[in-house]
Amino acid sequence: MNLILWRHADAENSSPDSGRKLTERGRDQAERVAAWLKPRLCDDCAIMASPAARAQQTAAALGVPFATSPSLGTDADATDILAAAQWRERPGTMVIVGHQPTLGRVAALLLSGRESDWNIRKGALWWLQNTHGEIILRAVLDPDLV
Repeated sequence: MNLILWRHADAENSSPDSGRKLTERGRDQAERVAAWLKPRLCDDCAIMASPAARAQQTAAALGVPFATSPSLGTDADATDILAAAQWRERPGTMVIVGHQPTLGRVAALLLSGRESDWNIRKGALWWLQNTHGEIILRAVLDPDLV
């Protein structure tokens, strides 16, 4: 399985938290990362996003259908993300569009064996692959580099 953790792009500082939308910079970040990611996705790819507006807008930048899951919301924990992604059970590729600190904790758990507060920058993605139980970090993409 491939698991792509994509943190929502730069968002407004406003309330309520769930309604915060992407800034102009955030829209640009999401579009650049989506342009890099889209041609690399397989036909068996599924995309799931947090219901928060900023995550929805980030996922929408791919221009393909995606599901919304409350289990990926701002209060999710690492086990919620792995359960939603069907980690270890689901074949193919899953893109999760969500939030910090949860996505960083998922990356830390999968790569080091324990949760830790690893930082995934706004708009960035981490691509992990599970090959016969070995977790490989395939790519880390910062929106400022594309």
